[in-house]
Parts: sequence; structure tokens; C-alpha cells
Amino acid sequence: MGKVRVDSFAVSIDGFAAGAGQSLDAPLGAGGTALHDWFRPTRTFQRNVLGHTEGESGVDDDFAARGFDGVGAWILGRNMFSPSRGAWPDDGWRGWWGDEPPYRCEVFVLTHHARPPLEMAGGTTFHFVTEGHEAALRLAKQAAGGADVRIGGGATTVRQYLQSGLIDSLHLAIAPVLLGQGESLFAGLDLPALGYQASRGVPGTRALHVLIERTA
Repeated sequence: MGKVRVDSFAVSIDGFAAGAGQSLDAPLGAGGTALHDWFRPTRTFQRNVLGHTEGESGVDDDFAARGFDGVGAWILGRNMFSPSRGAWPDDGWRGWWGDEPPYRCEVFVLTHHARPPLEMAGGTTFHFVTEGHEAALRLAKQAAGGADVRIGGGATTVRQYLQSGLIDSLHLAIAPVLLGQGESLFAGLDLPALGYQASRGVPGTRALHVLIERTA
């Protein structure tokens, strides 16, 4: 039986996964791009996302690479797919990642507005789920076929699954950044009461990697 995982989820020291004022031009809000300064230089990002042959190895890359291993399906919040709100506009938008997204499997997008599946190059197909986060997880587990399901974010989506006790493990990449405001990962959550505990902390070159696991 596969696990439900959150991997390489970047947060600031004060617990924000994105800054304030998110927009098409600033999808991570004010200061939010700095949260991923640890990830972009890694060999995993350079190869899997940009198609380059080089990149940095080391602790940060080890964690980044592990986030792609054994994943059979993904779940994303709508903002991880599109900057639009409300009914889907007829604007030709096909995601943040271009014609060949790095997922390369079935991806289930949480939304309140139905639309047909979107098949992309490289093996990624986006499915748009209107029945809620638990329904999306059931579909993702079926698609994964015994492999793991990775919850890709954003913060609201991860909080939903944590609140429901549906995440088995959470890898946080804590960046040396203070955002002050924005999308808080931990707002309204009592992780110990939900059965979670921090099991490990590993310093990387550009981030502190913390593993949180469900024990109950």
C-alpha cells in the first residue's frame, strides 16, 4: 500500500509557504521565490524541470530527488495549476509548467468548477476534481496503483489533508527567510493533537530539512 506524502514543501522560518499579494506575475507573492532558492540549483530541479544535464548534488539534492521517487500520482490545489479564480476562463491556460510538466503521471487538481481532463506531453494528465479532497485522494490512490501519492500544495491543500489525518509523512524545507505575512502552513493546526511528530532534522546547504510523520 502506497503512502500519502508531502515532499520538498518550502516554508519560511515564520511558517509561510507564499508571500502576500500573489498574482500572475508573482505566483508566490512578495518574497516567495526566495523560499525555493534551495531547490533551483539542485541536479533534480535542473534535470527534471528544466531538462538540463548539470546541477548541484549534496543534501538538498538528495531530498529533492527523494520527492520524485516512488510517486504514482499527484494532488494539487487549484492555485498550483492556474492563477484564475471562479469559473474556468477560455484563455488557453495549460498550467505553470509549459507543454511538458514535470509530474509525468496522473495529477488531480482540487477545484469547485468542473472541466474535462487535460492531457499533456510527457505523460502528465490533469484531472479536475470537484467532489473534495477525500474524493481526490481516492482517485489518486487508484491511479497510483500501489505507489505513493504526493500532495504538491499549496498551503491550504496541505492543511486540509493534515487536518483530516490523511498525510503519512511531510518533508519541510525551511528556508532562511522571514516573510511576515502570506499563506501560513500551520494556521489552525495542532499537529501533535492530530497525531504528528517531528522525527528528523537535517541541515542542507540552503535549507533545513525537517521530517514530520503521522504516528497515530
